[in-house]
Formats: sequence, C-alpha cells, structure tokens
Amino acid sequence: MALPHAKPGQVVDLSPLGPKLRDAISIALIKEKHFETARLIIHAGEDMPPHKVAGDIMLHCLEGRIVLGLAASEVSLKSGDWLFLKGGELHSLKGIEDSSLLLTILFGK
Repeated sequence: MALPHAKPGQVVDLSPLGPKLRDAISIALIKEKHFETARLIIHAGEDMPPHKVAGDIMLHCLEGRIVLGLAASEVSLKSGDWLFLKGGELHSLKGIEDSSLLLTILFGK
C-alpha cells in the first residue's frame, strides 16, 4: 500500500532521524505535475548507479554524508549541505554514512 502524500498546508517533519535512520526507507512527500519531492535515504556503503533525471534537481543533505558522482568530478555532501543540478546531468550517489536527503525535482512547464 502506498503512503499518502503530504497535502497543501500540511507540516512535514524533516528532523534528523538519528538512531531510526539505520532502518529508514525513502518516502515520496509530494508528486505534482511540475515538481516532486522525497526524503531519500542512502545507507552507508549503498550505491545508486549513474542515472539521469529529466528535471532540475535540488539535494539538501539533512543528516549523514554521501558522495555525489558527476561526469567530471565527485562532490561530498554532509549534513546541512545543499546542491543544484540541471536536468539530464548524469550522476550517482554513494552512502559514506547512513544519510537522509531532501530531494526535489522540478519538471518543465
């Protein structure tokens, strides 16, 4: 059964999960025509292979540490860091620590 998405005006708690992070899973928060947002969980040692997303991406690391692989470099994100990528940019993720990220994807109009 799918979890319900947040409704307009609903407060969503994105506080660090702390000890609950180890057992957490990624969840979609909102899926609308022009944007999508999710709490993305990447565990230590977990790899998300290279992929592309059609829309522009914003990643805000809420807790933990990941390495974002890009075509020509790698970027480390730690708690509090925020990053923007243009749509269609090839990227991968690797969990260095158990990590929670706020992922937002903006789709064209």
